[in-house]
Amino acid sequence: MSGTGAASMTFEVADPGGLLAGVRLRPDLDVPGDLDFRRVDGRWELTAARPPARRMEYLLELRFPDGSSQVGLDPANPRQVPGAFGPKSVREFPGYAAPAWLAASAPDGASEDFEVPARALGQVVPVRTWSPTGVPDDKPLPLLVVHDGPEYDRLASLTRYLAAGTAAGWLPPLRAALLGPGRRDRWYSANQSYARALVLAVLPAVAGRLATSVRVGMGTSLGGLAMLHAHCRHPGTFDALFLQSGSFFLPRFDSHEQWFPHYQRITAFVAAVTDGDLPGQPVPAALTCGTAEENLANNRAMTAALHARGYLAELHEVPDAHNYTAWRDAFHPYLTGLLARICP
Repeated sequence: MSGTGAASMTFEVADPGGLLAGVRLRPDLDVPGDLDFRRVDGRWELTAARPPARRMEYLLELRFPDGSSQVGLDPANPRQVPGAFGPKSVREFPGYAAPAWLAASAPDGASEDFEVPARALGQVVPVRTWSPTGVPDDKPLPLLVVHDGPEYDRLASLTRYLAAGTAAGWLPPLRAALLGPGRRDRWYSANQSYARALVLAVLPAVAGRLATSVRVGMGTSLGGLAMLHAHCRHPGTFDALFLQSGSFFLPRFDSHEQWFPHYQRITAFVAAVTDGDLPGQPVPAALTCGTAEENLANNRAMTAALHARGYLAELHEVPDAHNYTAWRDAFHPYLTGLLARICP
């Protein structure tokens, strides 16, 4: 059994038969100190300092006498969360609460799946649209255009948030276009061909099926970078931006990312933007980033660059890391506030 004190947290792994040679904590954020467990009376035990966050996702590495190891969930902790790379154990600290809208009434809405041929990419872009129940397709509504849309929906309950908000009236009626990532690392890495496909093929295809008014571009990590890139290369496409934990790589903060195959393309684009290469017609932008993220410094720099060019840009730092639960928990009030600002 594992517990949490005011400034520390304790983990235990039962091993009465002595089958393990060691256990190590593998957290998703920085935890100071030695993270190897000690063997104590038929179990392995670790007491570590609590990180400066409200919750922590983690795995455990189990080591065996033959030199092999296995990384998996904490067998003593039944609380888990899904993630892009599989489930993880999670520790929620005092003061954390899941969003209230998760328990609110949320009508399913209407969805449609289709594919858009994109000549610029030589591939199709998968699209799933979502609309509030009972709204005619020809009634113009604001459109939320979402990179990694199906994952956002599956792992961060995005359409439940939209449904709960529109049903209760704290969100305006709006639609969403959930875009599948395809070849994500290539498409979302400041790729000119992808930006053209998005603006010249995907969005017209959506508009041909559903009437839209204002458009909000949304994305997380590389998806946030790609949405900002599309805005810069095709000004006027989006009326606002909601960017979460954007991968706005700058060499002075992110040299450890040099292994990424499109690192140079990203850093060239981000350097140009931070030097002032932005469209002359600013749009409102809300950014969120975890206080425990490597991306925090470059998100601060990007927010400052947007401010310098007259954008109504705000960075909201949340006490979490780079994961879908953190992004979900920031929808309200930050996406809510952005939508209220731009939607009639």
